[in-house]
Amino acid sequence: MWKLVSIILFLTIVSKNFGQSENSPLQISHLTGDFYVYRTFNNYKGVKISANAMYLVTDKGVVMFDAPWDKTQFQPLLDSIKAKHNKNVIMVFGTHSHDDRAGGFDFYKKKESKTYTIKSTDEILKGSNKERAEFVIPNDTIFTVGTHKFQVYYPGKGHAPDNIVVWFDKEKVLYGGCFIKSTEAKDLGYLGDADVKEWEESIKKVQSKFKNPKYIIPGHDDWTSIQSLTHTMKLVKDYNLSKKGFLKSGQK
Repeated sequence: MWKLVSIILFLTIVSKNFGQSENSPLQISHLTGDFYVYRTFNNYKGVKISANAMYLVTDKGVVMFDAPWDKTQFQPLLDSIKAKHNKNVIMVFGTHSHDDRAGGFDFYKKKESKTYTIKSTDEILKGSNKERAEFVIPNDTIFTVGTHKFQVYYPGKGHAPDNIVVWFDKEKVLYGGCFIKSTEAKDLGYLGDADVKEWEESIKKVQSKFKNPKYIIPGHDDWTSIQSLTHTMKLVKDYNLSKKGFLKSGQK
């Protein structure tokens, strides 16, 4: 009985320490090693949707991949990272120009974090008069931060014209952002800036370049399956086939 009480007390303390609950606006989960996935939320067409992002803890500081979708969680995320790891966020990468990825560049620059996007993302943000990153990087760039190495790679158009992925070869972690759909996804979601025809070829490039991932992090919903890239390909192929069928029927 006392053992059960002790376990419940421990779980209660952990929950309070990290503010973790299914209703929490900021949820941080350990992925593997020095990698953590964090989740924030926003409304899309009246429905509450989760957005996945990731950070890496290094001996130089924390590297963040995408900002919280919920702007009210910019500072709480930094506070949580500081409390959990006793480190500051030193780098922030935006994986494309949409608000659930590239928001908050000015905020993080004021916090003395270096911010990064590729050129096409920077051009889109500039054209939309939105906050831009401090540094513009080539489409295929390798970074070394402390003992960690990762590759930022632009495979081509897909969910967005500027979507990039991040690959950690040693740990076999593929961070896909919105380029990759969760296995929970029933369709491709928002396609306002998408190029679904090219998306298929872009996925093939990622599959060819980054072999045998152990972890794949999609932009939204469940991130625990390593089948999400394969699932995305199926959704893309089904969509393209349906469009071909529609065009053929329309020609008759």
